[in-house]
Amino acid sequence: MRKMLPFLVVPVLLLGPTVILLAVAVVTAIARPPSCGPSVTDIPESLTATMADGTTVQLDATQLGHAATIVRIGGTTEGVGRDGIVVALMAALTESRLRMLANTVYPDSADYPHDGVGSDHDSLGLFQMRPVSGWGSVAELMDPEYQARAFFGGADGPNHGSPRGLLDIPGWASLPRGAAAQAVEVSAYPDRYVAYEPVAEAILDALTQPAAAAGPSPAVAALHPTSRIVFPLPAGTWTRTSGYGYRIHPVYRTELLHAGTDYAAPAGTPVLALADGVVADVTHSARGGNVVVLDHVIDGEPVATAYAHLLDGSVLVHDGDPVSAGQQIAAVGSTGAATGPHLHLETHPGRFADPAVDFERWSRVHHLDNLTDAAPAACTTGDER
Repeated sequence: MRKMLPFLVVPVLLLGPTVILLAVAVVTAIARPPSCGPSVTDIPESLTATMADGTTVQLDATQLGHAATIVRIGGTTEGVGRDGIVVALMAALTESRLRMLANTVYPDSADYPHDGVGSDHDSLGLFQMRPVSGWGSVAELMDPEYQARAFFGGADGPNHGSPRGLLDIPGWASLPRGAAAQAVEVSAYPDRYVAYEPVAEAILDALTQPAAAAGPSPAVAALHPTSRIVFPLPAGTWTRTSGYGYRIHPVYRTELLHAGTDYAAPAGTPVLALADGVVADVTHSARGGNVVVLDHVIDGEPVATAYAHLLDGSVLVHDGDPVSAGQQIAAVGSTGAATGPHLHLETHPGRFADPAVDFERWSRVHHLDNLTDAAPAACTTGDER
C-alpha cells in the first residue's frame, strides 16, 4: 500500500467483545453465521476473468481462497454488502493479486503462511498494509482474516477508524468503486483499482452462486444419509486441549479464530472417520500440516469434517474413497503449525468451504455422547492449530 502522507503509529487491538459475540452467534445457531451480504457457497479450483482493458487474468485456488475470506468477512459485517465486498476485492487484486505477501523489511513475516514476498516499502499481506502506518503488527497483518476486517473497518474493525477502513469513509457507498478503494488504500496510483472491477465481480459471482444452483457434488449426492457418528479417536487415548473460538495462536502468537477442537493424543494414535462418507480432499498446508477432508450426509444434511496435523506417511485414504464410521483414515501427528501431537477436528455444515462451527456443540445436537472418554483439560494455548 503506497501512502501519500505519513500516519501516526497507533496501538492495534482486536475487539475482544465483538469477537466473542461473533463466535457465540456461530456456535449457538450451529449453522452459518448471520449474513449481512453475500456468502460463499463454493471455491472453484481456478477462474479466468477479464480486466476492464481486456487483459485476461488467471486465478488459482489459493487466490480464490483468500477472496473467499474477504467475501465471508464482508458478508458478515453490517453495512458492507455486495458493493463493499467488490471494493475490497478490487483493492486486494490491485495491491497483491490476492496473495498473502511477506516482506524482507520484516524478516519474521516469512515465518507466517504466505504466497510470496513483496517489496513495496514495508507493506504486507493481501491489502499491502503497513505496520508503520498503524494498520497492525506483523503477526496481525500476516493473517488474511485480520486484514479483511481492517480493510472494512467500522465499529467492529480492529483499528477503531485510524487508519480508516471502508466503513470509516463518509459516503463511501456513493463513490465510484475505484475511488472507494483508493480512499482506504491512499495509494500514490489512485487510478489502478478500477481496472480490476470486472474481475472482482466475476470472483464474487463464482464464489456466491446460490447453494441450490450449485448443488452437492456428485460424490456427496450419491451418499446414503446416516445418523451414526463416532468419536474420531479411540476411547481412553485423548485429552481435550483447546476448543472452538478466538485465542492467541501458540505458534503465530496472534489472536486468530481456532475453527476446530484439539484433542491431544500420542503420535501414531489412529484417527477415525466421524461418519460414513467420501474423501473430499487429502492435502497439506503450512498451518494445518497433513489434512484429510471428508464429506458426509448426516441426519439428511451435508456436512464436511476435517482432520489436521496428521502424522507424515500415515494417511490411508485418497480423494474419492468411500469411508465408514470408525474406519481409520490416518494417525495423530504434529505436522504444520503445531506444538505437539494432537488431532485438530473441524466441522463444516455444507461443504468445507462453508464456515466451521463448534464441533462439541454440533456433536451434542447429533447425539455423540462419548465426549467424556478422557477427562477434559482446561482450554490452553498449546498444541493448537
